[in-house]
Amino acid sequence: MKKLILPLLLLVAFGMLAAVESDPSNVVGYVKYPCVAGGNAMIALPMAPAYATAGAVGVAVGAGCDAVSKYDASIQNWQTTFDIGDGFEEDFPVSIGDPLQVYTYTATDFYSIGDLPTPATYSLLVGNNMIMIPLNKSDLDTDVPADGIQAGEVGVDLAAGFCDAVSMYDSSIQNWQTTFDIGDGFEEDFDTPGIGTPLQVYSYSAFTWPGAKSLNVLPTSRSK
Repeated sequence: MKKLILPLLLLVAFGMLAAVESDPSNVVGYVKYPCVAGGNAMIALPMAPAYATAGAVGVAVGAGCDAVSKYDASIQNWQTTFDIGDGFEEDFPVSIGDPLQVYTYTATDFYSIGDLPTPATYSLLVGNNMIMIPLNKSDLDTDVPADGIQAGEVGVDLAAGFCDAVSMYDSSIQNWQTTFDIGDGFEEDFDTPGIGTPLQVYSYSAFTWPGAKSLNVLPTSRSK
């Protein structure tokens, strides 16, 4: 009997994560990321195999994509490759799970399509870091009844005291939306599209997320 993609993946709301029939040994699907015209948008590479380089991602995005950027936490800045007309200059490698920022001149949808990989993990450094909500972390929605993954719930899972800010890029306003840990919960919290969402987080310590010793904490409080 042919397999369909794991049920947890169907919870992705970033666009669509669809089940696709394949050989009996394969589980495949895709995540769709909307990209705006004349502006930046955040995408990620949740499915396998990954593209080898950022330039290859830019070619796949199409729609006049002329810049692909990846945040380098070690220098607290963005690394960017630009399309100079005959290819992307100063190209750099990318991996499964990487969040990326792309600039497109035309509205389009980018699809990360392929096999379900080993769930992504991130080695966070002190300062700002980019993560993607892993495809196996639908359990971040700690509210009862479930109402989707809020940014503050991601922050709580990252552990209060280690992470005090979670940001999501809003391409409609070309700026970041941020929730901060004020000590008793994350204020100005907001909904994310769910698993597969690229986020920026601020950490006071270096650690790996998700980790085997992730804290079990109460649901985050939210202000509306």
